[in-house]
Amino acid sequence: MQDKSVIRLKIIRVIFLSLMITLVGRLFFLQISTGENFVKASQRNAFREIYTPPVRGLILDQVGRPVVSNKSTLVVSVNTRILENTEDKGASVITRLSQTLQISEIYIRDRLTPCGTKGAKRPPICWSGSLFQPIPIAKDVSRLVALEIMEQRTLFPGVSAELIAVRDIPRPFDVNMAHIIGYVGPVTDVEIEKQKQEGISADDIGLQNNDSIGRSGVERFYDSYLRGKPGVKVMAVDKAANIKGVVSETDPESGKYVVLNVDAKLQSLVEEQLSAAIDRARSKNYVGESGAAVVVDVKNGNILAMATYPSYDPRIWLGGITNEQFELLSNPKNGIPLISRATQGLFVPASIYKVITTAAAAENGFDLNAIYQCPPQMEIGTRVFRNYESIGFGPITLQRAIEVSCDTVFYDIANTLWLRDGGLNPIDKPVDAVENMSFAFGLGSKTGIDLPEEVRGRVGGRIFKRNFWDKNHEVWCERAEKGYPEVEAVDPERAKMLQKFATENCTEGMRFRAGDAVNISIGQGDTVVTPLQMAMAYAAIANGGTVYEPRVVKAIMNADGSVAEKIEPKVKNKLPISNETLKYIQKSLETTTISGTGAPPFVGFPLSRIPVATKTGTGEVLGKQSTSWFASYAPANNPQYAVVLMVAQGGTGSGTSAPSVRRIYEELFGIRGSTIDPATSILEGGAPTSKLPTIRTDGLPDYPEIDELLNPTSSPSPTPTSGTTR
Repeated sequence: MQDKSVIRLKIIRVIFLSLMITLVGRLFFLQISTGENFVKASQRNAFREIYTPPVRGLILDQVGRPVVSNKSTLVVSVNTRILENTEDKGASVITRLSQTLQISEIYIRDRLTPCGTKGAKRPPICWSGSLFQPIPIAKDVSRLVALEIMEQRTLFPGVSAELIAVRDIPRPFDVNMAHIIGYVGPVTDVEIEKQKQEGISADDIGLQNNDSIGRSGVERFYDSYLRGKPGVKVMAVDKAANIKGVVSETDPESGKYVVLNVDAKLQSLVEEQLSAAIDRARSKNYVGESGAAVVVDVKNGNILAMATYPSYDPRIWLGGITNEQFELLSNPKNGIPLISRATQGLFVPASIYKVITTAAAAENGFDLNAIYQCPPQMEIGTRVFRNYESIGFGPITLQRAIEVSCDTVFYDIANTLWLRDGGLNPIDKPVDAVENMSFAFGLGSKTGIDLPEEVRGRVGGRIFKRNFWDKNHEVWCERAEKGYPEVEAVDPERAKMLQKFATENCTEGMRFRAGDAVNISIGQGDTVVTPLQMAMAYAAIANGGTVYEPRVVKAIMNADGSVAEKIEPKVKNKLPISNETLKYIQKSLETTTISGTGAPPFVGFPLSRIPVATKTGTGEVLGKQSTSWFASYAPANNPQYAVVLMVAQGGTGSGTSAPSVRRIYEELFGIRGSTIDPATSILEGGAPTSKLPTIRTDGLPDYPEIDELLNPTSSPSPTPTSGTTR
């Protein structure tokens, strides 16, 4: 019996000891291991941080003209903590504010409601910032209204009016530049949550709920420079959330200035000439649905101007855009003005592509000094391929084939290269000369421009055919078996044709045929490019074979005028062609303007003193009118600029696009009739400048017309602060 008591006692001691060890271990964990977390939580309860947004940096053109700036506006804000302490919880103050500002009471109440609480509207209507700081309810308030509020503080307790900086777009020379500069918009909850998950560095404050960030263009690509760093005021509070004092305070750091390579005056001219080309196409009964123009400095890849049509007034984003306005910008019926045709538009390049086929031919055994046949048409396989308007030129040189844009010469070259690769039974490692030369010129890949919106395009060669078949052969095989009953109900013949194509593509769709090779040789078929890609390709021919990554921005500057970062040219690729081949292509493009398809639009132009290298293109698109292209660079004997302009459904390159390109060159070189005066060039100093703007002590660029450009012409009407609905 005694033994049992001893055993029980021992068991009790073991249990007690185990409990004590567990308790001590838990206390150690709570006080030592996680003590720091509790301290931080306690500190968060004791302090509140209020963020003051920084002034966003300016965007300047190459000589210092502001194309995006800031303006001061009066903003009326409400401190809800003070309203809560009034007799009627601020109801009468809100009513008076509504009458004075001519803004509905419902809007003011919605704006003062914290996001996430019961009845709160979605951001940015609700307030997502700190409740310890005033909430802005109206901006662009006139001085008289602000003064009325400030002079009657007893009637407007907790209401303040102060000047803040908001985004402005001065538009020097009435320039548009919407797709280059982009726009800003409010931070979303998704972005805030993503930031929390990814974390931020210790010295970075990160995005705050009421920040505005770049959404497109330069505003987005260089947002981290433009945004600046917010100021932080740390407030001590008690358990009842009453403010006890200021613990620390740091001032906001203004955003840096972004200096473009783009020249506002030249950009305005290019936009004007693109619009003129659209009008020219429509006057000839073409649709002229869209277009783009690019001017690039061939020596470094800097973008001096880049226009797109259709476009829109970039000021529509200032103060926020409504859903209705956004719908107009993104509606296909309006041409989707939001899309930049220069970097996002895809078009068949047509005959301006022939320089690539020429380079591929020369580097794969074709004699540049040989004679080639240019018949009106050519039968390849079971198909007949014709020249444009079925014109033949007989035996000609390859140079002459470029000048007159003879398709059949390039058909024959492409077919020969295709047969060398084994034709329908390709060798193990086909050369695919034209396809690979296209890649070397930068087609089928992004140019690397410092803008966030760009597409790759595609080269319609063997690789594309195989990838396209991999993605679609199951659908083709299904359609080959089931047909197109929905089409057959309205068009039996078309349904039969579609089923025939599906049957063929099901088993043969991956094969790179002679017709595919022929089409790619003249920039037709499945090949599509952006105007920017072709501008960089012609710049590479002009500069001796260097394919640059295009650059919109020249430098990043601090607000005090010092240089934060210089954006250097970046080489994407070197053309894999000999110097002999390059010079041959250069000479052919120069003579095209003298005795080829590029000659008519340059009649009377002083070509003997400023020779221009050109190539026309007229792209054929099934079911649509032809695409007008004109690619060029000048001076041909010492290249400085490449200019490419295109109009979708615009007719011929020579008739529609070329006259506008000529006009751009006249302004670049200061040509007035037969007189050439660089002093009259549209560019200050007659050429792009490598100098950076000088910044005045007030933070504005030292540009002669700066004060006039930024001087407001009228007093605005008060507007709600959260007009942004998208």
